[in-house]
Amino acid sequence: MNIFKSIIGNFWQDPNAKEICSIPGGTLYIVRPGNIRTSRECIYPEAMAAIRRVSSVEHHFQLVVTRVYEDGDQELLEDEDETDAEKTFLIAEELEFRIGETDGEPNFTWRDLQGDVDEFYEFTTAATNAPTRAFFEVCMYRAMYERKYRVAADKDKVTDKDLEEFVWKAPAETKPAQRKKVKGEEAYTKGSPLLDLPVAVEKETDLFYWDHEQNAFVEHGPVTARVLKGDAFNSWLTASSGDDQLLAHKISSDMNQRWSTKMRSLTWNHRGDDQNMTSWVLRFRSLEDFEVVQPIFTQALWEMLYQTAWGKMKPDEQNYVLSSNTEDVEMADVSDEEEEEEQIESELVPDASDSESEEEEEEEEEETMPKGEVNSQLTVGYKGDRSYVVRGSNIGYFTRGNDQKTIKYGGTIASKTTKGKEFKPSQIMLHDQDTKLILKNPGDPHTLYSMDLQQGRIVEEWKVHDDITVDHIAPENKFAPTTHEQTLVGASHNALFRIDPRVSGTKMVESQFKQYVSKNKFSGVATTKEGKLAVASEKGDIRMFDSIGKNAKTALPPLGDPIIGIDVTADGRWIVATTKTYLLLIDTLIGEGRYAGSLGFDRSFPATAKPVPRRLQLRAEHVAFMGHDISFSPARFNMSETQTENAIVTSTGRFVIAWDFNKVRKGMLDKYEIKRYEDVVVQDNFRFGDDQEIIVAMANNVVSMNKQQLKRPTRMSLGAPRRSSRSHSAIVNAPY
Repeated sequence: MNIFKSIIGNFWQDPNAKEICSIPGGTLYIVRPGNIRTSRECIYPEAMAAIRRVSSVEHHFQLVVTRVYEDGDQELLEDEDETDAEKTFLIAEELEFRIGETDGEPNFTWRDLQGDVDEFYEFTTAATNAPTRAFFEVCMYRAMYERKYRVAADKDKVTDKDLEEFVWKAPAETKPAQRKKVKGEEAYTKGSPLLDLPVAVEKETDLFYWDHEQNAFVEHGPVTARVLKGDAFNSWLTASSGDDQLLAHKISSDMNQRWSTKMRSLTWNHRGDDQNMTSWVLRFRSLEDFEVVQPIFTQALWEMLYQTAWGKMKPDEQNYVLSSNTEDVEMADVSDEEEEEEQIESELVPDASDSESEEEEEEEEEETMPKGEVNSQLTVGYKGDRSYVVRGSNIGYFTRGNDQKTIKYGGTIASKTTKGKEFKPSQIMLHDQDTKLILKNPGDPHTLYSMDLQQGRIVEEWKVHDDITVDHIAPENKFAPTTHEQTLVGASHNALFRIDPRVSGTKMVESQFKQYVSKNKFSGVATTKEGKLAVASEKGDIRMFDSIGKNAKTALPPLGDPIIGIDVTADGRWIVATTKTYLLLIDTLIGEGRYAGSLGFDRSFPATAKPVPRRLQLRAEHVAFMGHDISFSPARFNMSETQTENAIVTSTGRFVIAWDFNKVRKGMLDKYEIKRYEDVVVQDNFRFGDDQEIIVAMANNVVSMNKQQLKRPTRMSLGAPRRSSRSHSAIVNAPY
């Protein structure tokens, strides 16, 4: 450690020195113990490593490893994902940075914070001399020191002893971390006022609550609003009046939080111990107060969801997450020729349309599938008029009635392997002009099953790979099921590949297989009409690929919530991803920089100009009327080979919900229509080529509805009672 002072020069004090130090030659590996292919995979055969300042955040530094291309590789460089040519890591203790050797080659190793707990990056530096490696090492420790203590790590102020704490020690040399007991923990886990938790922020605000009887937000009065930080990345939003704590709500996605810059307000829902759903508003005294609280709340929510410190994200990724709360930003290429007939409604004004007399249209009961199990999945045909619904191990098919307005049950096909063993499909997909149905059997994740719909039975079993599982499937392109295209897209938790049932042996096309460096936990795949791919994950991130077998052209960071479904417009311009409590809309058009005008499927967004994610969510007062937590089914655009998409449909509980996509593109994110059913809606989707007819699969029935049956959300259309039995005092005094 005595070398520390002798090798640190005056460069550290120079704020204009963006790059602190570098190692010009090396090789980057990812180390993944237990991987089925290799435990040590070469990522960049030739690379350089550097320590750089983060210009936008004081006392923050990044470890940057850049791929070095040899002469003649320019064509490859153009074709590769730009972001994949460089890997960036925020320098912090959590990296567990260390020096070592592999097969006699000196290296630097650090933890892959985005991967599994046992995954590491390794940078070998055989061509670098010992003083240069030591110089790089001490710069890493000084960067950690600055980030932790928020002071400059000048060589005259920071001693060797100060830096010793950042030198990694083997687990045997460290004591197990002891969980600190937070004072008042028993209180906040049991529901009484929070005591002595650190205050992240506090502001004087005005509190409102939704009054069902008055059908409006009613002012409770001035309060002190706080965000309190507990342990294990848990945080609470509280409101107090004097010494009385009026409410304390744990920060989570179930709050269905919504920020309004125009109103300087935060609106959210809360389900109490009595299971009643309430809705609340904090209105800040100034825009400055609003802008202080919003990012702190967002950071607290992200940390709770991702179970990771906010500071581990890159600055541009932090900005992306924060931008998801931004409202009323004009979207690109939106025509303003038509004047909207509806004005943006105030957050605190009741919906005047509630006084309208609406008569609910009763659905005609149709013959349905045999009882016992409940419906779980729906797929709507591309050719003809059939729709298919999974119910246990049976698949029911439904056709249009003679009046072309209703839907009738046609029959049931059993899901049985070629050996006669029944199974419950975990995913179904129409194929080959609707003559086949491809099924996934959760009991055999390496195999797909092809059902001949004319014969009404499974006729082929496709073993895809001995080691790679098929967790998700998608058509080769958006309209492939209307053709005789035989191939399809498959995904495991961290790999994309093409499946061709015509090849002998296993059906994976080895030349179109790409496994990625960490367990990405892919959760869904969607394709454009040109076969470009949008891939979502349980971590909440979204990747865009121009083809299978390459790296992602664009990788959007997670907002924290797992994505349970993804869809994309035929032209690839828009992506809609579904989380439990909101839909995430992404405009893939690159608006500035070298590739302005291209889509994120073809080129990478500049780091400083990522798309602004838009949340489509239900208004808190409507959720209060519904009376249950939001749990969206995978949202879908309407689909046609001749018309552009103009609607998005999803469901939650007993409600079918649709957004007018033209209004959404104009920034009207909370203008949706709704229809309530008497049974839980499992899934819904537009009939192919029709932007009016929606097929709705409920737990025990399947119906067809016209989009015109959707109504503006009011107390009546939401099925809420005319009168509320809860008084003002009951709401405010039972906040937990």
